[in-house]
Amino acid sequence: MAKVLMYSTAVCPYCVRAEQLLTRKGVTGIEKVRVDLEPERRAEMMQKTGQRTVPQIYIGETHVGGCDDLYELDRQGKLDPLLAA
Repeated sequence: MAKVLMYSTAVCPYCVRAEQLLTRKGVTGIEKVRVDLEPERRAEMMQKTGQRTVPQIYIGETHVGGCDDLYELDRQGKLDPLLAA
């Protein structure tokens, strides 16, 4: 199973929804980066993704985007193959 990295904050309903979907897909041990606790990591996230909002999700080396992007990948049937890589 591919490694999952998620930039998030403490009170982010979209982060929770994204994590719930990934858990349903069998992902364990999501590496979470709390940008509210580590402001320098927010700067890193913005440089890597060009985005300011959380969550920002990586599956392996692939930047998936946010929660809506993750659910859209699932609707298109592309999430499972990405997770299996």
